[in-house]
Amino acid sequence: MAKKVVVVGTLDTKGAEFKYIKDVIEAAGAETLVIDTGVLGEPYFTPDVTRSEVTNAAGVDIKDLVEKRDRGEAVDVMMKGATAVVESLYGQGQVGGIIGMGGSAGTTIGSSAMRALPVGVPKILVSTVASGDTRPYMGVKDLCMMYSVVDISGINQLSRQILANAALAIAGMVKGQSEILDKMPVPEEKPLIGATMFGVTTPCVTTAREYLESKGYEILVFHATGTGGQAMEGLIEGGFLSGVLDITTTEWCDELVGGVFSAGPKRLEAGALSGLPQVVSTGALDMVNFGPMETVPAKFSSRNLYKHNPTVTLMRTSVSENEELGRIIAGKLNLAKGPTVLFIPLKGVSLIDTEGQPFYGPAEDAALFTALKTNVSNPNVKVIEMDTDINDPEFALAMARTLDEMIKQK
Repeated sequence: MAKKVVVVGTLDTKGAEFKYIKDVIEAAGAETLVIDTGVLGEPYFTPDVTRSEVTNAAGVDIKDLVEKRDRGEAVDVMMKGATAVVESLYGQGQVGGIIGMGGSAGTTIGSSAMRALPVGVPKILVSTVASGDTRPYMGVKDLCMMYSVVDISGINQLSRQILANAALAIAGMVKGQSEILDKMPVPEEKPLIGATMFGVTTPCVTTAREYLESKGYEILVFHATGTGGQAMEGLIEGGFLSGVLDITTTEWCDELVGGVFSAGPKRLEAGALSGLPQVVSTGALDMVNFGPMETVPAKFSSRNLYKHNPTVTLMRTSVSENEELGRIIAGKLNLAKGPTVLFIPLKGVSLIDTEGQPFYGPAEDAALFTALKTNVSNPNVKVIEMDTDINDPEFALAMARTLDEMIKQK
């Protein structure tokens, strides 16, 4: 059975636009499977999966939904139904890729269906809200969002090209899988290790990664920007990893203080509860992340602020914040069901937390380290202190060697 490009969208309000996308995809040589998520008007063309089939998948009768004329409920039902339909189609081996488009409602419905698919399945979403905060739509999946520039309302000189680009992209991805990638040699699968990194911990992670790769592992490095930590923990929960190298736990700073890179209150729990061998450190716990300097909340105006780049402003964590971070992280490590080692770099937790650098803070770091050591109580957790900064090659290699030994012992 040839895998198809699933097209998800409202064929009543945006039927002509979806017909155009369908035609371009098929002209490019890929098959389509259209799912109608419209509610009120008649579909512009006949779909492969009707709106009644979509609502049934959500446990709702289409007639009841139409009679209520409640747009919020309709979006919710279609989101749940489309997601269930796409999951079923994927289970049947029919999904080669997926494409959708719309405003906030269409983006909500389409992105929900896309997030139900595994990482690696091509996903493209043309959206009027793609230039804003896309985190609610992206989640931690490899979803490609394309800004529509103009509203999706008719085929015009500009929208025609944008929609064609999206259609050609998804067709190329799906065809390329069968015509190119499936015919290429498949590399040997190696044990996977998840690692977390920030720019200010890159030397450490690079040294550790290179050592572990030399020992036969494949390292998945996640940028600790909130979604990065969530993505790694999702893979831990899914059973994909053999070990965890959680060097950069900075997302807890943003969760505690209110920065923009929070990974939520459960960060660090997946590794602990999985029982996987894990090495954890204090990478970038010296900083909270905000956007451009003018977006930093006024209450922090007197704090030690550092312009990392035009779009990111860093704020040095205080003594009291570091005490709380130590208590929180120790509490998460105390959940560990498997071998865990906490590495503490006594001379600095980031590139800018060393002597002469803008976030150098011996008092702040001492508060963090003391709180960690005082509150770790799980016998599964070993604490190792080293008289180096976190980016010292000696520190990085010590963590990498420890994790390698733990995995081999397990």
